[in-house]
Amino acid sequence: MSAQEFAARIRGRERILGYWSVINSPVSTEWIAHVGWDYIALDMQHGLIGYSGMVAGLTAIDSSPSTVGMVRVEANNPTPIGRALDAGAVGVIVPLINNAEEAAAAVAAAKYPPFGIRSYGPMRSQLRIGPVPADANRDTVVFAMIETPQGLANVEEICAVPGLDGVYVGPSDLRIAVGGKHSNDPDVAEEFEAALTRVREASAVSGVAAGIHTPSGQVAAQRLGEGYTFATVASDLTHLANISAQHLDAAKS
Repeated sequence: MSAQEFAARIRGRERILGYWSVINSPVSTEWIAHVGWDYIALDMQHGLIGYSGMVAGLTAIDSSPSTVGMVRVEANNPTPIGRALDAGAVGVIVPLINNAEEAAAAVAAAKYPPFGIRSYGPMRSQLRIGPVPADANRDTVVFAMIETPQGLANVEEICAVPGLDGVYVGPSDLRIAVGGKHSNDPDVAEEFEAALTRVREASAVSGVAAGIHTPSGQVAAQRLGEGYTFATVASDLTHLANISAQHLDAAKS
């Protein structure tokens, strides 16, 4: 689909499914792009991908007519946000957003004047998005990650920021934010579920998309059924290790 179609679906709060990539392997990313996911997100914060790997990954994703490429940038800063969009990402997921002011800064970094401060230099993105600034402003999306105690406390105000297309839950950090001792701590399950409810309800009130990272298709289906509008599944590295281990166990048996 086109960037414009993807943005319209996000803003229409349609159900969308994506996949997560953390390894610098454009060939495997290209194969995954042809599976049928709506988007693949390249992780520049915790993933093992550099700038050239991001460009190659986005190029690989573009080989699929139905899948678009997104980037989780490494920081809420105009430079990585602009570079990801210039490289051809249809949108950015911005980590560690604590309040409305930080969310507004992320939006400004992703939009050209008069709505933002993005510098003009669409080296690759002009092949699919723009190159007219107004068209790029319309066709790119911005998500604020909700994963800190402050972000959760301010989620209603964050969701109301003009130009923000949605929020995205980082479940590992959010579980720790509500008191978990580690990213899968079952002792804070009730607090974690309450936090997820608060995020999706806040997004619904403001009419923006609500996204969440999930460990499996089953959990993604559960979260979509609860009211999240888009979900990302696992990661290429996780699945590579898990499938390899399953085959090893089968061979040993």
